[in-house]
Amino acid sequence: MEEMFASVPSSDGDIAVLAEIVADVEAVQAQLTAAQVAEMRALARAGQLAEKQAAGSRDTVRVHDMALRSIAAELGGAARVTDRTMQTRIGEARLIVEGYPAALAAWEAERITRGHVRAIVDAGTVVPVSRRGEYEAAAIERCLHDTPNRVRPGLEILAERTAERSFTDRHRDAATGRKVRLIPGRDGMSTVIADVPTVIGDGILDRLTQQAQTIIDTRDHTGLDPDARDRRSIDEVRADVFVDLLLAGAPALDPTATGDAPGTLGTIRAHVQVIVPALTLLGADDGPADLVGRSPIDADTARCLAANAPTWARILTEPVDGTVLAVDRYRTPWPQRRFLQARDQHCRWPGCRRAAIRCEIDHTIDAAKGGPTALWNLAHLCQRHHSMKQFTPWKVRQLSGGVLEWTSPTGRIYREDAPAPPVAFIPAYTGDAPF
Repeated sequence: MEEMFASVPSSDGDIAVLAEIVADVEAVQAQLTAAQVAEMRALARAGQLAEKQAAGSRDTVRVHDMALRSIAAELGGAARVTDRTMQTRIGEARLIVEGYPAALAAWEAERITRGHVRAIVDAGTVVPVSRRGEYEAAAIERCLHDTPNRVRPGLEILAERTAERSFTDRHRDAATGRKVRLIPGRDGMSTVIADVPTVIGDGILDRLTQQAQTIIDTRDHTGLDPDARDRRSIDEVRADVFVDLLLAGAPALDPTATGDAPGTLGTIRAHVQVIVPALTLLGADDGPADLVGRSPIDADTARCLAANAPTWARILTEPVDGTVLAVDRYRTPWPQRRFLQARDQHCRWPGCRRAAIRCEIDHTIDAAKGGPTALWNLAHLCQRHHSMKQFTPWKVRQLSGGVLEWTSPTGRIYREDAPAPPVAFIPAYTGDAPF
C-alpha cells in the first residue's frame, strides 16, 4: 500500500519567526532554572533553621518537627500552599542541596534539567551515603545527552549496583510505608490509591477480576430480556465489587473477635459529611451537593445518602454571605458539636480542608487558661494543626462570626473566615412565621 504525505509549507519568514520563538523559550528556560535553583536553596535553609532551633533540646525529634511545621506554615502562607505541601518541598530541597550538590550545580549550569535531578534522586534512594558521590557523578554523565524518562531505567540499574542492602531487606522497610490515599477528580469522581506489596496488589486485582467475570457470566443466563440485562463493563463491575467489599465487608483478620464470635470491625460503617441544597434534596433541581473536605458530588448520590442516613441536620444560613445562623438535628445530644460542624465544615487552619468530622474541637483560649466551652471560643482543628497551635509560636484569636485571626511567628496575619456553605439555604417567610 502506497502512502502519500503532504509537506508542510514554510517560508524564510516562518523559519525566522520560529528561530525567534526558540530563542525566547531558551531565555525563559534559563530564567526559570535560576529561579528554581534559588528557591531550592532557600527552602533548604528553612529546613536547616528548623534543625538549628531544635539543637540542644532533650526532645530533639518532637521540637524539630514542630519547628519545621511552624516554618512550613509561614512559608506556605506566603506561597499560598498548605503547610504540608511546603514541608514536603523543604524536605526535598534539603535532600537535593545537601545530598546531591553536584547534580544541583549541573542543573544550575543548565547541563541537565530538573527532571534529570528528580530521576537521579529517586533512583539514588538505595545508594549508601558513602557511595553517593560515585553514583552521582556517573548518573550526571548519563543524563547529559538524553531525556529524563529515557535515562531513568539506566539510573535505577546503576543505583542497584552500588546498593549495600538487598532488595528483600529494602522491601521489608518499604512495606512499613503502605497507605491508602484519595485523590479527588472531576465530575464527582475520585481515585483511591493503595500502596501495598506488589504480590498483594496483584492478588487484589485478580480476585476482583474473577468476581467481576463471574457476575458477567451469570447475567448472561438470567433469562431476562436483553434490553433489561446488566450492561456494565468488566471495569465497572470490578470497581463496584471493590466498593462493596470495602464498605460492607468484614476483614478476614479481626483482633476484636473472641472465640467463634465475630468481631466488631465488620459492623463499622463509613462516615461522610455532605451539604445538600433543599431543592436538590426534594428533586426540584439537579444541582451538585458538597462533600465537605473533598469536592462536589452529583444530585443522585446526595439524595441516596440523604434517604439512607440515620440522622440529618437542617441548616439556616444568612442569605447574603451564607453564614450559618441556626442548626437543628434529630437524635443528637450535642447541640454545640452539630453547630460547629455546620459552621466550620473543615479544619480552621489557613488552607487546610480536612473535614470537621475528622477534626478535634479546640478551645481558642485554652480551657486550662480559663477559656470557656462556648461557641465563640470553639473551632475545629485537625490533629496536626491542633498540635501546632499548642507547641509552636503561632497564635490565634477568634472574632465574631467564627472568624479566626492567625498570627505567624514573623507577625504576618492570616484571616480565616467561617466558610460559607457552597449551597445556600435561604429562609422563606409566610406571614410572621419562619420556614
